[in-house]
Amino acid sequence: MKATYKKYILDFKRPSGTSRGVLNQKETWFIKIEEEQKIGIGECGILRGLSIDDRPDYEENLKWACENIHLGEQTLYDRLVDFPSIQFGVEMAFKSFNAANTFELFPSAFTQGKDAIAINGLIWMGTPQFMQDQIAEKLASGFDCIKMKIGAIDFDAEIKLLEGIREQFSAEQITLRVDANGAFKPTEALQKLERLAALKLHSIEQPIKQHQVKEIAILCEKTPLPIALDEELIGVFGYKRQKELLQQIKPQYIILKPSLVGGFRGCDTWIQLAEEQGIGWWITSALESNVGLNAIAQYTFSKNTTIPQGLGTGGLYTNNVSSPLEIKQGQLWYSQHQSWSFQF
Repeated sequence: MKATYKKYILDFKRPSGTSRGVLNQKETWFIKIEEEQKIGIGECGILRGLSIDDRPDYEENLKWACENIHLGEQTLYDRLVDFPSIQFGVEMAFKSFNAANTFELFPSAFTQGKDAIAINGLIWMGTPQFMQDQIAEKLASGFDCIKMKIGAIDFDAEIKLLEGIREQFSAEQITLRVDANGAFKPTEALQKLERLAALKLHSIEQPIKQHQVKEIAILCEKTPLPIALDEELIGVFGYKRQKELLQQIKPQYIILKPSLVGGFRGCDTWIQLAEEQGIGWWITSALESNVGLNAIAQYTFSKNTTIPQGLGTGGLYTNNVSSPLEIKQGQLWYSQHQSWSFQF
């Protein structure tokens, strides 16, 4: 068995804004396992400036993983604990290698094209007009769950955009989520959450920056709007630390990005802990190519989720890998009429 890797730069169709800046490109890495006629493909989806494994020795550790692929999935996974995106890439590659079909990792009604995954429509930051145009496009496309990134433009302008949706659609018709990416100051967060709650939103992701455990715990206790932890989970390794974090903060939801929390295994641990404490959860992609998105979607479907997931990022790039994944009426489908065009 041998393994190789290569870097791939994904180009956004249009600059995509978050409270941490504007994205024009996204770097990712592919792993390929080979033995005789069998191959396995994995993706290490690093997010520069956010991933805990955004380190100068990233490629060195990716190279080490490929050179030591003979150690097996479990040993590599355990040794790469500080590199969750490489853990996920290795895990995905082995899952792909052992599958009857390279890209069918979790055979199901989803991969057979018989069932779909409800997803939210993502609204990127920008001018009010740009955001309004995105909202109109998502609603026209049949989405009944909209997630809007907030925190970069004037808060009153963001409120006005959300009010515009609520004037047309009730909370029963359209579910609204917002993602602040840590943009609020702790001293102002509760007041802003009260204004958002008046619009009958589903939840807000990461209202204040991570690593302010005391402040976010108080906010989760007092909030009029359900809070979902996102960045807060990054870099929290080990069952004991993860359990303690959830017990301390007591969030209403957690959001799981496999590339940031150690792949399927990492998600499984967080899900178990959340369910033990009565905390809701959903799964979100982290701007991977369609290779990673495909793996995350199949895993997500296997969890029998009942609320919309964050898996609508496949159409963001001009040079994404062609795949059977397609969005119809606010749902992610695995088309039986489309094929893969992946070349390593």
